[in-house]
Amino acid sequence: MRRAVVACALLGALVGCNETPADHLQRARDAIFEKNPDEALVEYRKAFDMLRRDDSPQSLVLRARALKGAADVYWLEQRKVKEAVSVYKELIQQCPESPEALEARIIVAELLRVHYRDLRGAIDQLTAALQRNPPQGAELQYQVAKLYFELGDYAQCELEARKLGERFASSTFVDDALYLQAQAVHMMEPRRQEASRLYADLRTRFPESELAPHALVEMGKIRADSGENEKAIEMWVDALKTHPDPSLVQDYITRARRRITSTTPEAVGQKAWAFDHGKAPARAPRNSVEAVGGTAEEAAKDHGD
Repeated sequence: MRRAVVACALLGALVGCNETPADHLQRARDAIFEKNPDEALVEYRKAFDMLRRDDSPQSLVLRARALKGAADVYWLEQRKVKEAVSVYKELIQQCPESPEALEARIIVAELLRVHYRDLRGAIDQLTAALQRNPPQGAELQYQVAKLYFELGDYAQCELEARKLGERFASSTFVDDALYLQAQAVHMMEPRRQEASRLYADLRTRFPESELAPHALVEMGKIRADSGENEKAIEMWVDALKTHPDPSLVQDYITRARRRITSTTPEAVGQKAWAFDHGKAPARAPRNSVEAVGGTAEEAAKDHGD
């Protein structure tokens, strides 16, 4: 009986020895499918441990998959941000040229931005990803430009947004980048007229873009800031045709019309009357007698009225 038990134990050990990293990876995937993330992590760790000392090309491929799988479990299944970032970074360090490492950089950039407000760290990850010339390069370049805008580094934002148009001229992100570039220039006070030209360029090159009416609204704001309220209103009325928030545009128009009214000579006179204790303005003298201080009756008698 004892020999049978020992034989069974030896058989089990031999079966265990025959297990491969690929077996553990498959068990990890099965555990995820069965909603058992803890078991999946155990299997990914077993696969990784078996591959740790093997630097063959095939081993590196499987090691990257094991690390990516474990990091995804931490993030997507368990929402453990700290652990996920740690394993994604381990993947980037150990398998930097793998497709999984490229994906890891993009994910880490988002986690750093959202959960740690580490915008510089996110930029570093995306910049490294861009060096691999990924298929989603235009989108990543746009994200870099946006991060610089969030940092308030408008000069660098302008540079990165312009770079997108130069490197990815046929991308669907070009109009987004042009609008972002105009916004960055707009934030730099002395260059507002240049921003207006960029907005106009967007409308000319991409008339069907959903950003075109927004660009027109921004152009109107620049005109209004320069005191050209009538021209601003013309632009905003035009923007009303396609803008997704017409009530917002109408509010700009209403305020501009109020500014025009408040600065006309008639309105200025009415405003002076309003501050004169609520009294109506004095009646203009009917003739020279009233003008020098005579009463209305004296004036009427003098002229036979």
